[in-house]
Amino acid sequence: MRIIITGGSGFIGQALSSLLLASGHTVIALSRSPGTARFAAGVQSVKWDAVSAAGWGHLVDADTAVVHLAGESVAGDSFFPRRWSVQRKELIMRSRVQSGQAVMAAVRAAREKPAVVVQGSAVGFYGTGDAEQFTERSPSGSDFMAQVCRDWEASTDELAGLGVRRVIARIGLPLNATGGVLPRFLLPYRLFAGGPFGSGKQYFSWIHMADLLGALRFLIEERSASGAFNLTAPQPVTNAQFGSALGSVLHRPSLLPVPRFAFQLAFGEVATVILDGQRVMPAALQAAGYKFKFSEVRAALQDLLG
Repeated sequence: MRIIITGGSGFIGQALSSLLLASGHTVIALSRSPGTARFAAGVQSVKWDAVSAAGWGHLVDADTAVVHLAGESVAGDSFFPRRWSVQRKELIMRSRVQSGQAVMAAVRAAREKPAVVVQGSAVGFYGTGDAEQFTERSPSGSDFMAQVCRDWEASTDELAGLGVRRVIARIGLPLNATGGVLPRFLLPYRLFAGGPFGSGKQYFSWIHMADLLGALRFLIEERSASGAFNLTAPQPVTNAQFGSALGSVLHRPSLLPVPRFAFQLAFGEVATVILDGQRVMPAALQAAGYKFKFSEVRAALQDLLG
């Protein structure tokens, strides 16, 4: 199958490209800067403007999957999270909605519609709260990230009316040794200054990178899969439990908490991504038949860092 990945130069997109190539698929990565981005050997990179189907829409046809991951990074590309100014919030929202509209333009123009579109999203869809478990049946929240995820998903709602199978991938916190949140957590532990953020009671709905990529491939290839799927491990943990497991794997203490007010003072509203948690369960993914490689966080961390 030919698989087109928007946001193909991101750390999830690049890793997914390598896995799909190894599985025998043809991979086309859309990027605003294909000349400077690094792709695995065999990936076809195509330039796009992230707002239209110009230059790539003709590639969409019957035996094609589109994996839509494009969008401005919520935390920014630097080591420390970037604050959410009004302008940055607008960019985070606009980049997702406009790129989703570009996917829709390509699908509408295709003579033979693609086999599936995987719409990227995040567990932020549910808002925050540690007192309940969120499944795919849970309603959306009311905070900024919930609004972003809602509008991102809505940008490709029209697919159902066109007869295209649509999968919504609500991604948790990917654990990967070289990208995402984990490298940001490692530094204080390696300096013997690790500990929980805020109360430590907020839930982390994590997923090992191998399972994230495996689940995305499963949802592309499993023709009966459609609708929303939470891409999170079946055993979410609190921030304190995560820190304890990380400290154990690194042979470091996890005793020095970062007060909530200090985290908010340093990073502003973006700190809520870490300070306010969600206990999200992958009910639909497990019901569809996906088998997790890493269900327990210590084993996942040991695999990545041991």
